[in-house]
Amino acid sequence: MNKTHFSSIVLSICAMSASAGGDAAVGKTKAAMCAACHGAKGINAHQIYPNLAGQKELYLIKQLKDFKSGRRKAPIMAAMVTMLSVVYMENVSAYYATIK
Repeated sequence: MNKTHFSSIVLSICAMSASAGGDAAVGKTKAAMCAACHGAKGINAHQIYPNLAGQKELYLIKQLKDFKSGRRKAPIMAAMVTMLSVVYMENVSAYYATIK
């Protein structure tokens, strides 16, 4: 592996780490909208929608951003994330990541 490739990998990892760090306490207060489909604590009793509890924060942030940008297609989620800010996404993701 050359130095340039290694540097790119290290910078990518650092950028991913820097984008996490939402406020789980704030996210808990904002997660009510998600609970309608994903369950009160991020676990859906009906298994129609995926469980959010215990997912990695960066994974959840990426999925929300992908729904918002249209990279990931799901009409219900696209409508839900239209007005969400990145900070909102980070906070809610941080909350769900704290649930075991």
